[in-house]
Amino acid sequence: MTAPNTALDISGLETVYDRLATAIDAAGDKSELFLVKLALLNAQALGDADLFQQQLEAALRDL
Repeated sequence: MTAPNTALDISGLETVYDRLATAIDAAGDKSELFLVKLALLNAQALGDADLFQQQLEAALRDL
């Protein structure tokens, strides 16, 4: 299954980054739990375990 072409432009990515940073700050010492929950919710919304695996691998690159 392939995801629809719904790529965000730079402005959209900046908005998402700002909102994510704010949410991580709000989660405080539970930020790791928050990020796991967010990843699972997004995986469910994506609906494709293989594509999620590709995104995991991309996120791990060059940490």
